[in-house]
Amino acid sequence: MRTPSKVTVATPADLLGLVGQELGISQTQVVTQEEVNLFADVTKDHQWIHVDVERAEDGPFGSTIVHGFLTLALVPRLLADILEVETFSMGVNYGLDRVRFIKPLPPGTRIQGVATLVAAQPLTAADGNTVEGVQAKASVAVEFADEPQTCCVAEILFRYYA
Repeated sequence: MRTPSKVTVATPADLLGLVGQELGISQTQVVTQEEVNLFADVTKDHQWIHVDVERAEDGPFGSTIVHGFLTLALVPRLLADILEVETFSMGVNYGLDRVRFIKPLPPGTRIQGVATLVAAQPLTAADGNTVEGVQAKASVAVEFADEPQTCCVAEILFRYYA
């Protein structure tokens, strides 16, 4: 397990000076089989590799695996553990650029996020002059906490409004 670390900035504008830097490492998280089953219910993706524990033992992964999109859904949660902006009116997820599911994640496995700020730019109002906030992009690697391997990597775009 890597030692968790976090970056705290006072305002969204402070992100502009952090481009290219590693932001930190999240606390460990664990996705349970119950959470996988609930995600399957919400998405209607009940493929046996995710929800049939007995059948999955004899399957290609030796156990059930977390849905890739559930793993991806954890990225903002992991990033929130790594980056804190103290003063802003609203934060939104703006999108994703590159996403790869590198290695299957078995339920019950500890993971951590590692984030690097890839880009940041001011958001201007419709008048073109007033800065409303910052749009940033972070590369977040979801790593196995107990082995040096990556489960998923995603470039997430997010916006903080002043």
